[in-house]
This record gives sequence, structure tokens and C-alpha cells, in this order.
Amino acid sequence: MKKPIEPPDRLKKLPPYLFAEIDRIKRELIAQGKDVIDLGVGDPDLPTPSFIIEALSEAAKNPANHRYALDQGMPELRRAIAAWYEKRFHVRLDPDKEILPLIGSKEGIGHVPLALVNPGDVVLVPDPGYPVYKSAAWFAGGEPYLLPLLEENNYLVDFDSIDKEILARAKMMFLNYPNNPTSACASKEFFAKAIKMANEHGFFICHDAAYTEIAFDNFEPLSFLQVDGAKEIGIEFHSLSKTFNMTGWRIGFACGNAQILQLLAKVKSNLDSGIFQAIQWAGIKALSQGIEEAKKNSKIYERRRDLLVNGLNSMGWKIPKPKATFYVWAPVPSGSTSQEFASRLLKEANLVVTPGNGFGPNGEGYFRLSLTIKEERITEALKRIKQLHGR
Repeated sequence: MKKPIEPPDRLKKLPPYLFAEIDRIKRELIAQGKDVIDLGVGDPDLPTPSFIIEALSEAAKNPANHRYALDQGMPELRRAIAAWYEKRFHVRLDPDKEILPLIGSKEGIGHVPLALVNPGDVVLVPDPGYPVYKSAAWFAGGEPYLLPLLEENNYLVDFDSIDKEILARAKMMFLNYPNNPTSACASKEFFAKAIKMANEHGFFICHDAAYTEIAFDNFEPLSFLQVDGAKEIGIEFHSLSKTFNMTGWRIGFACGNAQILQLLAKVKSNLDSGIFQAIQWAGIKALSQGIEEAKKNSKIYERRRDLLVNGLNSMGWKIPKPKATFYVWAPVPSGSTSQEFASRLLKEANLVVTPGNGFGPNGEGYFRLSLTIKEERITEALKRIKQLHGR
């Protein structure tokens, strides 16, 4: 009999990937014939715009796009990113040095600690936060240090509370605004304080800006790179996934500090062979012609936000309406943990939500709902929550 394969220590540290576990349970319920409503994983239900699909189709017919892609992306894509970025944020980027296309921003986030962190270095990670920040730090041999995002601080990092000894060992910090899962947004003053602290203690900042293009009530989220000094000590990650409903296409980019991007590119050149060029051509079309489509998407999510938040508040919750992202972060009713409440919704109401503890210890006491389902399904979900909540 063969011995079981013993996983390495780096894998032993990892909990089951939150969204994979939720998807497994959901599939089991569907297989049992249950009518499952999924307010869990943030995967847009809106289709990719047809003009982007047509660009992919045309590019896929060209044999020149069937070969290995350039590791640093096509020059045309980098120029399109620079043009979009300047139009959206009024920040100029050098397409040759300050932009690096990615196979989705998750890939870049997962690899960047390999480019910057030595074993034993501290990686500052927001908590609650996207689980990949912590996993990426572990894979690089770094030590994640959790930065509590608390309701009383509007879910912003309290930089003054970070231990000075930790700051002395810190090599990089992940930030994420508009924030997943809390939907919090940051100001220029907040980013300026982060930059000042990074300069004082000699660490880098990696800002995950995947949700800047999903915003409501005429609010326009900031880019970290709009703040003086940001480009000297950090990079920003963007994704076409949420903005243009292209989650399965796997295309995003990092931009900012040229030296950090050069190191990240070196990691990538040893691990992947770039983005399929037909997808890059589709990305160019999205960035150059898709801005109005992104605004339409935000209007759809805004209506869903209003329906969901108003419905929950009518049952006794007191949830402020998020200014950005397609998430609602809600407190768990008293008497339950986040896992217990999510499990109860799943088993008794066939309703998938994400328990807050899946985003880290400071997520306990909350659950996350996604706006990526149609309004009639949100109405049905509210009905089921009301029935369960009243028991």
C-alpha cells in the first residue's frame, strides 16, 4: 500500500479556500434539487458586453495570436491601460515601465510577496480581508500580521495602533479600498498617512483596487496612485473582472513603481507565459470602449443595493448603504456566530451568504451578501431571511 502524500508545511497553514468550500456545499444542495439562492461569491451575473466578445472572436481567428504571449503583455494593451488610467484617475503611467498586465489581479496579488518578501519578513494584512493576502504571504515564507478593520474606525486601518517592533520588520502592506468585504472607502488623507508610514519604516504598499469602478450615488473611488509619493513606494492592482463582467477571462494589471513591477515580472516569467493574446485584444476593446457599460453596471448594482439594504433594515438591521463594491456587510443577529448563522441560512433557507470569519478573526460577528443576482431573487432571499429571522 502506498504511503499517503504528506502536504508541505506551507499548505498545512492554509484553511480550505473559503469560496471553494461554499461552492462545494452549494453544488451538493443543487444536486439534491434545492432552489439555492447564492448571495455568497462575488461573481457578476451580468454578461460580458457583446463588443468585447466580438473582439475576442476576431482576434482568436488570427494565427498570430495562437503563440506564446509576451510576459509583459502586448505594447498595445499597456498603452490602452495607460490611456484608461489617465482618463479615469488623471495619473500618467509609463506603458513600458509602470504597467504590468496580469492573468487576473488575483494572480499578481498571489505572486507579489514572492517578489518582495524574504522568509521571516512581516506582511501587513487587513482583517477582515481577501484571503489571498494571507495565503500569498505564507507561500513566500512571510509572517502575516493582521490589521484590524473595525466598525468604529469605518473599517479603515488604524496605523497608529500597529506595534513599532512589527513595523520595523514589515516588508510590505496590503490595502484594499473600496474594501472587500466591508465596502469601506478610503480618502486621500488615509492614503497619505499610509505612504508616510511606509516611508518612515521602509516597507512597500500593494493596493488592491479591484472595485473602483463599481460605485454608487455619483461617488468616484480614488486610486492610491493619485496621492503624492504613492508611486515611489507602491503599486496598485486593477481587474477587468468586476468592471466589465470578465471574471472567467482572467485579465488584470498592476501599475505604479517600476522596480516593484520589474521584480514581479521576473517571478511571472518563471511561472507563466502571459495572457492569451486574443484576450489581450478583448481587454483593449474593454478599456477603450467599455466605460459607459461599466457605469450601466453600477446603476444595476445600485438598484439591487437599495432593494437589499432597505429590505434588511425593515427587519431591524441598521446597515448604511455602501458607496462602492457589490457587497453588503451586515452584523449577525445576536446569539449566533457568523458560521452558525450562515449555516442556518444554508440549511433552513437554501440561501448562501459568506460568514465573516472566513475573512479573518475580525470578520466574526458579520456576514457578507453579494449583489450579483437579479432583483427578483434578492426579493425572494429577503423573504426567506424574514421567515428565518422571525423564528
